Amino acid sequence: MRIVVTGGAGFIGSNLARTLVAAGDQVVVVDDLSAGSKANLEGVAVALLEGSILDRDLLDDAFAGADAVVHLAARGSVPRSLDDPLGSHHANATGTLEVLEAVRRAGKPHLVVASSASVYGPNAVLPNTEGATTDPASPYAVTKVATEQYTLVHADRFDLDALVFRFFNVFGPRQPANHAYAAVVPRFVDAALAGRPLVIEGDGTQAKDFTYVETVTTVIADAVHRRVTSPTPVNLAFGGHVSVRELVETLGRILGRQLETMPAPPRPGDVRLSQADPSRLRALFPGIEPVDLETGLRATVDWFQTRA
Repeated sequence: MRIVVTGGAGFIGSNLARTLVAAGDQVVVVDDLSAGSKANLEGVAVALLEGSILDRDLLDDAFAGADAVVHLAARGSVPRSLDDPLGSHHANATGTLEVLEAVRRAGKPHLVVASSASVYGPNAVLPNTEGATTDPASPYAVTKVATEQYTLVHADRFDLDALVFRFFNVFGPRQPANHAYAAVVPRFVDAALAGRPLVIEGDGTQAKDFTYVETVTTVIADAVHRRVTSPTPVNLAFGGHVSVRELVETLGRILGRQLETMPAPPRPGDVRLSQADPSRLRALFPGIEPVDLETGLRATVDWFQTRA
């Protein structure tokens, strides 16, 4: 299959590219390298088209002859969206609409689109079920609601084969740790390996559904190869509920030592508690089992150590 991955030089995208190439697919990556990097794709047989998803001509070139498009390109981070709401809107909401229209122009290849558990908001009842009312608490979350709605409306009104995944807390190799908006797992692993205190934002009782990136890419690849669709979004997580302090303990156990921590104020806009209801995911992908947290953390630590 010829598969286009927007944001394919980023964390999840570059891991997905590896999964797809290993399966024998021809992969085209579209990425402006604002968050991703060419280094993430070293040794991977992909065609990289450098540029923005807001560039219609670039999208038309990339999507020509595609069997499927996986749309991962986005400006991530809740705090970053609070710093620059308009930038997040352009990249995520307008960017998704440009991708959808390019898919239409390209003859309607199968489409997989990334959304986020942030759409559930801070007051959601756990576990998070896809039928719950969305309650976005940040500009980033609003853009992901828009991403979902634009995709589902296009699927319904323009006869697109589409599947929207809600990602939870994805972690693993190639996730950046060295910027102000870095996610908790790479920040903790990087600090632990460098002998620095792990900065816990908030009281540490906030709990997340951590999902190893290999699990995510395996599900996406299966969705593309089987052309799976859904009229509603689908959680891409398996119901984990691990607190930040439990994450520190697990990482310390892997490294064989107690890790020093340091308190800090909570991140603005952070959703304290998230946990997926995986029922819909398991119905669509009954053969896939997730990589457990400790195994995924060990693989992540190993990757960081090779980069030291």
